[in-house]
Amino acid sequence: QLAGLAVIAFGLWLRFGGPMAEFATDKKSPELFFMGLYVLVGAGAIMSAVGFFGCCGAARESQCLIGTFFACLLVIFAGEVTAGVFAFIGKKVAIQEAQKIYEDAYEDYMKNPVGKVNSTIYRYHVALQCCGKGNVEQTGLPCPENIQLPKASNCLLEIQNVIDTHLHLVGIVGIAIASITIFGMIFSMILCCTIRNMREMI
Repeated sequence: QLAGLAVIAFGLWLRFGGPMAEFATDKKSPELFFMGLYVLVGAGAIMSAVGFFGCCGAARESQCLIGTFFACLLVIFAGEVTAGVFAFIGKKVAIQEAQKIYEDAYEDYMKNPVGKVNSTIYRYHVALQCCGKGNVEQTGLPCPENIQLPKASNCLLEIQNVIDTHLHLVGIVGIAIASITIFGMIFSMILCCTIRNMREMI
């Protein structure tokens, strides 16, 4: 249950905190990346619920509940493996999608450098600590204060770095969850066999 709650908190932090949250404040957002985060939060919620049934099964010494607990853990493990493969395969698409969002905002700003468009691109620059598209002329862009140009001028590269970093974090959490899931399945089977043997002896 604690592991499930930790996964929910981690997924919500990635979704609503940090640089990636800025991409969700506009009408366009990298749906593929956020879809993976929603799956992560969902997996955490299921883990918490399954943990409750596991506790009840152990307390009641119920083979049925413990067997259900094992089956649910097996489904969660299969889902984690599938989500992990999907995340690494779709990483390039997620990066391209996020970069396209920034490029669209950049082009809109160049056409109309006032009002909401101005605040949108400035929000991206502050979140990513960058300004512009590298080799493109940066004159007139709303850049954050104390930013080192031209070193931090390539926002497209910063987007790639941010998504890479976040996906690595998701991968580490996924491996940790998978390890906990495997141990949970092993111990649930041991407990189930122990309960059955005790009942046969009685």
